[in-house]
Amino acid sequence: MAAGRIHRAVSADGTEIAGRVHGQGPPLVLVHGGPHDGDLAWEALVPHLTDGFTCYLPSIRGRGLSADNPDLSPLRLQEDISAFVDSIGEPVCLVGWSMVEWTIGTAADSGSVGAVALYEPNVASLLREDDLARMGAAFEQGAAAAAEGRLVDASRAFHGYVANDDEIAAARKGEYFERCASLLPAVQRVFQHGDAYEGPRGTDPEILGQVTVPVLLLRGRETRLHRFFADAVGYIAEAVADPHVRPPLPGLGHFAPILEPEPVARELTTFFASLGQPA
Repeated sequence: MAAGRIHRAVSADGTEIAGRVHGQGPPLVLVHGGPHDGDLAWEALVPHLTDGFTCYLPSIRGRGLSADNPDLSPLRLQEDISAFVDSIGEPVCLVGWSMVEWTIGTAADSGSVGAVALYEPNVASLLREDDLARMGAAFEQGAAAAAEGRLVDASRAFHGYVANDDEIAAARKGEYFERCASLLPAVQRVFQHGDAYEGPRGTDPEILGQVTVPVLLLRGRETRLHRFFADAVGYIAEAVADPHVRPPLPGLGHFAPILEPEPVARELTTFFASLGQPA
C-alpha cells in the first residue's frame, strides 16, 4: 500500500496523534485494536475501501506515527481518537475492531461521528470462566516469553487466546507476528494501565446509551471466542439507540480484517451506502 499523506491532531493533553490517509470520498476513520497500530491493522482492508472513502488510519499514543505519553489510561486513548476525528472538520464514519472502547466512546463523545461499524467488539466484563482461564494461560505464556526477550513467541502466545488455528497458521506464513512483536512493549503498557484504571469506559452501559448514531455489529462464524463475541454484540445492541446486527459472517475468524478483508469491506460499504454514504 502506498505511503499516503499524514493527518495530525492534538489530543486533550497535548499529545500529537497521527495517521496515514488513503483514498477519495467521505471520511472513514479506522481505529485499531490492542495488538496493532493504524497501519498494521488495516493495510489489507483499506485497498478495498479507497474507491469510495477517504480512509484515515490513526494510531493511539505510543504507536505508529503518534507521539508517546506516560498516561495510557482508557480515557486518554479515547481522547486521542476523539481529537483526531474532530480535527478532520466534517462528519465521519468510524470503524473499530476488537478493543473498541476507544471507538464507541468517541461516538458517544464527539458530534463529528455519523455512523459506527464494529467488528467483533471486546467487552471484557462479559468473559466467561473458561474464556478467562484460557486468556490467563495465554497471557502467562506470552509474558514469560517477553521477559526472556522472545517477543515473536510472546506475540504468538497472546494471539492464541483469540485466533483460531487456521488464522495462526496463515499469520505464520508472513511477517505478521514479527511486526506485532515490535509493538508488544507498547501493547503491554496499555494493558497495564487498563488493569489499573477505575474510571468510565466506552463499553459502560451509561456511555453506550449516549450513542445515537447507527451502529453496525459484525462477527465471524469461525471465531474462536464465538460465545463471547455473540454476548458482546448482544450487549452493545441492547444499549445503543440504533443497532444493526448482521448474522455471523461465514468462514471468518477474529482476524478477518487482515486475513480475509474482502467480506468485511463488503459489509462496511453496504452499511455506509445504506445511510447515504457512497460505496
